[in-house]
Amino acid sequence: MAKTVRFDCRLYLGDRPCRWGGECDACTHYQPVGTRLLIIKLAAAGDVLRTTSILEPLKRKYPESHVTWVTDANALPLISLNPYIDRAVAFGFEGTLTLLAQGFDVAICLDKEPRAGALMNLIKAERKLGFGLSEWGTTEPVSAGAGYDLDLGLSDDRKFNENKKTYPEIFCEIAEVDFAGEPYVLVLPDESIEYANRFVRELDVGTPLVGLNVGAGRVFANKAWTPPGYAALAGRITRDLGGTALILGGPDEENAIAEVVALSQGAAIAGGHHALMDFAAIVGKLDALVTGDTMALHIAVALRVPVVALFGPTVHQEIGLFGLGSKVLTTLDCAPCYRRSCDISPSCMDAIGVDEVFAALVETLGSEG
Repeated sequence: MAKTVRFDCRLYLGDRPCRWGGECDACTHYQPVGTRLLIIKLAAAGDVLRTTSILEPLKRKYPESHVTWVTDANALPLISLNPYIDRAVAFGFEGTLTLLAQGFDVAICLDKEPRAGALMNLIKAERKLGFGLSEWGTTEPVSAGAGYDLDLGLSDDRKFNENKKTYPEIFCEIAEVDFAGEPYVLVLPDESIEYANRFVRELDVGTPLVGLNVGAGRVFANKAWTPPGYAALAGRITRDLGGTALILGGPDEENAIAEVVALSQGAAIAGGHHALMDFAAIVGKLDALVTGDTMALHIAVALRVPVVALFGPTVHQEIGLFGLGSKVLTTLDCAPCYRRSCDISPSCMDAIGVDEVFAALVETLGSEG
C-alpha cells in the first residue's frame, strides 16, 4: 500500500487516481471532508426539492462539511447536480448498505415515515436531529427541534390555522440552522436545457408563454383546478394578452390535457410528456406558471419563474413563493382539509373563479415586467 493514503479526502476515489493524477504523499490538493452531514429526505419529489432550502444555512453553519443526501430514486435527478450536495444516494439496499458501513457527525431525518425513521435509527452518527422510529414502529422525534413539526402533524387546528411558518422555516428549525429566506436550489442538466430551448423554439408562438399545469398528486382530493377553468383561462391569455397557453402535465394527466385543449377551442397548446428534468427545463422557459399545489409549483419557484398558485384542500401557509407571484385561495369554509376523497360539489377548486386567477396572472406578469 502507498505510504500515505488520505481516505478522508473529498477527491479520493479508491479504485483509480483522483483528477490530479498523483499519489497522496506529495499531493497539494488535499481537501478534507470535514463535518460529515447526512440528510434523509425520501419523498415526495416536490417535497425533496423544497427541502433544498436548508442546504445554504447548513453550509453557513458547517462551512467545512461533506453533505450526503439519501432520497427515493425518482427524486434523485432533482438533487444530483446540487452544488451543496457532495453525494446523492438512492434509497434502497445498496445505498443503505454503504450508509450503514460509515459514520457521520450529524444525521438529519426530515421524513415522518417508518422506513426513514428505521434508517435514522441504524445510522451511526454523533448527533441525530429530526425523526426516528420508536420501539413500537411509530414515528418519534429524536431532537427538540422536531417537536413543532410533529405537533403540526397531530393537530389539524395547529396545521390549518395556527401555524404561520413555511416549510423551509420548519425544516431549518429541525436542522438547528437559521433560515434567512434561502430559496430552493435546482440545477438543470445541460442536455435538458438544450431540450427545452429546442422545444420552445419549435412552438413558434406569441408571448407571454404561460404554462397551465393541470396535474397534481393523487394522494389528496381536488388538488388540481378544473379543465373548464384552465380552458377559459387559456382563452383569456390568448385573447387579452396576445400570449400562448401551454398545457402541462404528466402521463396520468393525458385525458385532462386533452380536455383542456378541446374546451379551449384552439386557445391552448398541449405540452406533451417529458422526462422529469426536461419538464423542469421547460418550466424554466415560461414567462409564468399557473398551477395547483404540486411539484411543478416547487420547480417554478426553484427556477425563479413567476407563479400563480391555486390552493384548495392543502395548506397555503407552508408554501413560500419567495416574492415570485401570488396565491389564489378557495372560498369554501371546509378547506383546507387534506381529505383523501371528497364528494362535496362544487368542490373547493371549483369555487376558484377564472376572473380572479386571470387577475392574479396579470398582476404577476406585470410585477415581473
